[in-house]
Amino acid sequence: MKFWKMNGTGNDFILINNLEEKIPESRFPALAKHLCERRMSVGADGLMVIESSEAADFKMLFYNSDGSLGEMCGNGARCICRYGFENGLAGERQTVETTAGIITGRRVDQRTYQIRLNDPTLVRLDETLEVDGVAWNCSYVELGNPGSPHAVVHIPGLETYPEKELFELGRKLRSHEAFPKGANVNFYDMIGPDHLRERTFERGVEDFTYACGTGTGSMVTVLTLKGLVSGTGVRVDVPGGRLTIDVELTAAEPEGGACETETARRVRNLYLTGPTNIVIKGEVTDEEVQL
Repeated sequence: MKFWKMNGTGNDFILINNLEEKIPESRFPALAKHLCERRMSVGADGLMVIESSEAADFKMLFYNSDGSLGEMCGNGARCICRYGFENGLAGERQTVETTAGIITGRRVDQRTYQIRLNDPTLVRLDETLEVDGVAWNCSYVELGNPGSPHAVVHIPGLETYPEKELFELGRKLRSHEAFPKGANVNFYDMIGPDHLRERTFERGVEDFTYACGTGTGSMVTVLTLKGLVSGTGVRVDVPGGRLTIDVELTAAEPEGGACETETARRVRNLYLTGPTNIVIKGEVTDEEVQL
């Protein structure tokens, strides 16, 4: 079985072109769980599978490292757009069918790709959630349909916040009763004008990852709607590097008391730009893998 291993700002993935491999879809959850296990196999945050699509250049199936099917992955989509371009599946502009809907990609240069993320379908601003008796201000965003779920939480002094405490907070918020299908938890702090620091506790990985593209897009969407950033060229520093987000809003603001879907509709376009890296091109020889 041939594969590529790529990463986007440290968010790493195994890519399999199933147009060639012809592996039954029923095998992918177990395959993802095994191949993504670090030390025991290739190791990655997720497995991406390329399938044929009638609506786009190709289809992307994304599986988390625990074998669960994810709605979409922003950094993964940037990587798969590069794979599509370099393997003749698409041109310098790409359309990719995902579980959450069709996204578009654009080759900026050899390693930099920009994607238009799925539209927000639900936005809830400034909720109060309780964890171990402490109240936390939290916003919630879903991108696409079915929506990729993201919680956004401000942590002043994020860079020096105790690691163990942050992990426990992320773990408990990830499965908070306010999020019926769970959520990726995006902690952020302001560094300067249109400059943020972020760490993401990812559902399905159940740990912090080096980057989360859909989470970063959701976070900047929240802050743009709240007027805390401009929405243009917003720089976000994550453990794996830097991502840039652009959020285009409609001119009209919803009246007071507007519902969460009306708030989501204010976002016209949401773009994620960042680097990609091809780490390995090879063949899986793992003797524990059953295809």
